[in-house]
This record gives sequence, C-alpha cells and structure tokens, in this order.
Amino acid sequence: MQVGRIGRVVGVSAVVPVVIGALWSDGAAAQYVDLPAIEVTDKSEGRASAPAAAASEVTISGEEMRDIPAARVGEMLEVVPGLVVTQHSGEGKANQYFLRGYNLDHGTDLAIWVDGMPVNMRTHGHGQGYADINFMLPELVQSLNVRKGPYYAEEGDFSSAGAVHIDYLRNVPKNMAEGTVGSFGYARGVSVLSTKTDQGGTLIAAGEGIVYDGPWDVPDRVRKLNGVVRYVEGTAEDGFSLTGMAYRNRWTSTDQVAQRAIDQGLIGRYGSLDPTDGGEASRYSISSRWAQTNALGTTRVDAFAIHSNLTLFNNFTYFLDDPVNGDQFSQTDKRTVLGVNASHAFKYNTGDAPTVTRIGLQTRYDDIQVGLFNTVERRYLSTTRADAVKEGSIGLWADHSVQWTEWLRTTVGLRRDWFSGSVDSDTPANSGDASDAITSPKAGLVLGPLFKTEFFLNGGYGFHSNDIRGATITVDPIDKTTPVDRVPLLVRTKGAEIGVRNKSIDGLTSSVALFVLDQDSELLFVGDAGTTEASRPSRRVGVEWTNDYRVNRWLTLDLDLAYTHARFTDADPAGNFIPGAPAWVASAAINLGYETGWFGALKARYFGPRPLIEDDSVRSLASFLVNARLGYRFDNGIKVQLDAYNLFNAKTNQIEYYYESRLAGETAAIYDRHVHAVEPLAVRLSVAANW
Repeated sequence: MQVGRIGRVVGVSAVVPVVIGALWSDGAAAQYVDLPAIEVTDKSEGRASAPAAAASEVTISGEEMRDIPAARVGEMLEVVPGLVVTQHSGEGKANQYFLRGYNLDHGTDLAIWVDGMPVNMRTHGHGQGYADINFMLPELVQSLNVRKGPYYAEEGDFSSAGAVHIDYLRNVPKNMAEGTVGSFGYARGVSVLSTKTDQGGTLIAAGEGIVYDGPWDVPDRVRKLNGVVRYVEGTAEDGFSLTGMAYRNRWTSTDQVAQRAIDQGLIGRYGSLDPTDGGEASRYSISSRWAQTNALGTTRVDAFAIHSNLTLFNNFTYFLDDPVNGDQFSQTDKRTVLGVNASHAFKYNTGDAPTVTRIGLQTRYDDIQVGLFNTVERRYLSTTRADAVKEGSIGLWADHSVQWTEWLRTTVGLRRDWFSGSVDSDTPANSGDASDAITSPKAGLVLGPLFKTEFFLNGGYGFHSNDIRGATITVDPIDKTTPVDRVPLLVRTKGAEIGVRNKSIDGLTSSVALFVLDQDSELLFVGDAGTTEASRPSRRVGVEWTNDYRVNRWLTLDLDLAYTHARFTDADPAGNFIPGAPAWVASAAINLGYETGWFGALKARYFGPRPLIEDDSVRSLASFLVNARLGYRFDNGIKVQLDAYNLFNAKTNQIEYYYESRLAGETAAIYDRHVHAVEPLAVRLSVAANW
C-alpha cells in the first residue's frame, strides 16, 4: 500500500452563457452517473465507481485523508479542495466551515453524510444545519465523495455549496492500535479490530478516547469517548452493512474574545472572558445499508436512527445585555432522527448508447426539544424560549444519463422536496404549523476525453431549509410582544459551472472550474438570539484550480487554489460585501514514502482576509499555517510518527467577527473585532502497531 494520494479523481464542470440563460428560466443540472469508463481507483460504500459529472466532483480515499497531518478531526476534511475548517470554541463543538465564498457557520449549505446518515441538523439549538463531525473515526474512513454546487438530483437540503459523503470501510486488512501524546495535555488512544464470522461477513469494532487541555489559560479539559461496531457482508453493489455508533464529549471552551481586552492587557492571547463557557454532547446511532444488483439494475436502501444531545454555554457579548449577571446563555438540543434513503438504477441501451435512469426517495423525520436560556456560571436564570418541534421531509428525485458516444455524455435530473412540521412553543404566539415544497431541475454535459482532456457543463437549482421556528414566529421571544416577520421555510439557490480536466502529463490530473451561485436570501436562524434574520440576495462567482500529481511510487504533490467574488446583489447604503465571505483560499501538500521505511508529509493552507462588515471597512487577518509529519514504518508492523502543527508558530486567528459587546467595568457598548487565536506550535508523538 503506497503512501500518498490514492483514489483521488478530479472532475471539471461548466456552463456556457446560452445554457445558463436556459437554466435560469427553467433550470436543470448534472448528476453522479453510473456509467462505464473513466478511471476511478476507489470504490465507496453504497456508490459504484463512476466518472465525474462536474469539474468540482472528486473522490478522495480515506488513506489520503489520514496521510495529511491535522490537529483535529474536523480539519481532516480540508482534503476537500477549497474547504477551510476552523474552530471558534471548544473541541466538542461543531467546526466552522468555509467553501466557495461562504462562511457556512456550522454547516448551512454544506451537506455532510457519514455512513449514509445526515450530519447536518435542521432547526438546531445553535444554528441551522449544525454539522458536528467530532464523532467520525478517521481510521474507519474508506472514502470521501465530494460534490459542489446544486447540479445533482440526489443531493437535497444544505448542499448548495457542496456535499461530502463519508463512507466507512467494508474490510479492515489488519488490526491496529495506536497511542498518541503531545503538547498541552493531549493524549489519544485508538484501536480497530476485525474478524471474519461463520456466515462469511466481517465484524469490525473500533474505539477511541481523547483528553486535551489546549494552550488556553482556562484549560479545555476535553474528555471524549467514541466507539463503532460494524457488521458487513458482500460488496457495496451486492451486500449489506449494519453499524452502531456511540459518542460522548464534554469540554470547557475559550470562545472568541474582544480584541480590546487583549490590547489593554486584561487577558492574554489565550485568555478567556468567561471561564465557565463549555458544553456536553452525545450521539448514538444505528444505520443499515443494503444493495442488490441483478438483471433489473441496482437497488440501494439506507436506513438510520440517531439520538443526540447537546448543551452549550456561551458568552459572546459579556455584559452588554445584563451588566449585573453577564450575558452567558445556554442552548440545548435533544433530538431523535429517523430516515430512509432508497434508489434504483435501471441500466439499458438507447439505441447503441448505454443509458442509466435512476429514481430515488429520501425521507427524514426529526423529533426535537430545543431551548435557549439565560445563565450565569452555568446556573439557570430564565428562559428565552423553549420549543418542541416535529419536522419531516420527503424528497423524490430522478436522473437520466446517456453515453451517446465515447466523447459525449449527458444527464438531466429533477428533484421535488416537501417539508412540513409543527412548533409547540413556550410562547403560544410562536407556535404553529409550517410547510413548503420546492422543485429543482438539473442538467449536465460532458465532452471527452479528447486528447486526455474533458470539458464539463453543469447547471441547476437547489435550496436550503430554514429553522422552522422562523416560519411560525410572530413575536420576539425575548420580550414576547414585539412583532416579528416570518420567513420562508425553504430558500432557492441556483448555480452553474464550466470547466476542464486534463491528464496530458503522466500522473498529473489538473482541473479548472468557473462557477456562479445565486441565493434568493441568506436567511439564517440566529440561535444565539432565538430569532430569524432575513439577509439579502447574493451572488458568488469564482474559480477553482485543482492539481493532483503522483510523481512516482513514493512522492505525491497537490496544489489547490480558489478565488470567489461574493456580493449581495441588492442596493443598500450599508454596502454589498458579505461578512465573513472568503475570497482567496489555497493549499499545498507533499506526501512521500513507501509501505515501509521513512515517510513524511507537509501541508500548507492559506486563508485570505474576509470582510467583517458590509462596507469592507473592517477586515479579518489572513492566516498561513503549516503542518508537518515525519515517521518510520518497521517491517514488523510498528509505526512511529511525529506530527507538528502550526510549524512556524504563526500568531494569527482561527476566526474573527465584528460586533457590539461590553466588558466588565465599561460604561457603554463598543463595536470591536472578536477573535479566536490559532493554537501555537504543538507536537504529538504516535506509536502504532498493526497485525
């Protein structure tokens, strides 16, 4: 097994003006097709090997993901080209994601799936689309299937900017155990064991435990336990898997702090303005995946049940609202999620042209208890709002792909989604029912390969859901009397791409994709306040350049560069810049080594400055971070590895915001930059055994 990038397949997609015009009037887009031919070296659970349908589509192996040094599990998703993953709070909270000119907060417009289960949580206590990936076990990841843009009939809610499907291994060639110790009180133990059963299946058991304090003046005191038991039979095309997962975590967090508190010497760079912030999270799930292939085609069914709990304590404004007790608040989210995703692919010929027609059904039901409370040092003071929510959705989709010639492939698709639910609020005026439906056409075209080059054309309509509480609200949940406007339950997006992928140089896959993405309104439920804010319509136009170069058996190079021009599209004296929207993102990685002997990796990531307010008069700092790895694999299965994070000890920030707050002793509110520092240089030593 070679060290380095294995199984990454990059697509290139696009749209010409005449097609964009047609799509904007009555849209359509591309789809992940199940046709023969273009090289793919990694198969994933529940998905057949298939050619890329868009410039931005890519399959990344789990080995490639694990080969890149990353300080936390969420950052491992940065193998997705153009994706930046940060953290503005404790290690148990969902990460902050940035992609295609979006500050995606904790997940809105980036759909993440693990083992066929949705990670994004709708109508969530902290934020719409909250996607906590801390339960993912990296050692079990087989592949990441990445799609960007609303061009795929199979992708629904939260997927307008992108979707990442993370599939777990069906087979573990060797058992493994690993221990890691490092800077700032970090320790991790992980083990993966597997055995064949008498029935011919494979039983996999894996678990990890993590403790971590971090560099913060108030230690994080992370205590994380994570376990997976998985039974697998057959293949991804004709087989079955049953997976149980359990995850618990608790932590103390140093949230973003006011820059003036650091400048005035009230706290240090790693100081806290409320040492009682933090939280607890748990997630338990069971999921099954079944597939059967016969003369009639391939049928797949995923079913899942998830139960999760989250309690957060945060204080972002300190003494702005309550000069006596402070502004700490608690957000709670307790839910059970049930769902089934089913599809069938019919394979036949249209004349002499291979054809695949797929139909699918996606269902989901959330039973939610969600609350927002005023607290002091984690003690309850009063209730801002408490709601019992029931929310369900059904999505029907179909696509039709034809390989007309060796160099021409087309796909058309259509999706229809229905959302409905009810809110039972502690403020009766905010109770009620809400429902909505939306239709999303898609279309795409692929030309090539011609002289080792493919051209892609894609376009389509998509959407994201809003917190259903915003669709039933009538009065401010704080004062219970001020009228508040309701917002739509579903928000339309539409996008298109044009691009090219080239393999003229042996071992090098290079692609360029130009995209445009419009959103009717960047509507978000503000979990920190308990209200929904309707922002303005927006447009993002950007370009992505992706390069994957397998130089030889022991050396792999990668370079990804993305630029996005993100603006509000309506006129407003405040300005048309979108706060938090990144323009430039770049990353480069080097991997080297054989199956045994010395190996190493170097990963650099540039995250450009972002506007923090609409007129761009306040901007964030840029960051340039480098992680490194050096290790040795012995012939007897022992591995020793040393990782260094923030190798050059850059003093910059993970995240920045600009808003109003008041520190203890201040007589008035002050608008200020609020920052969460990048952790300083840290090293971790790992020793692993495989047998």
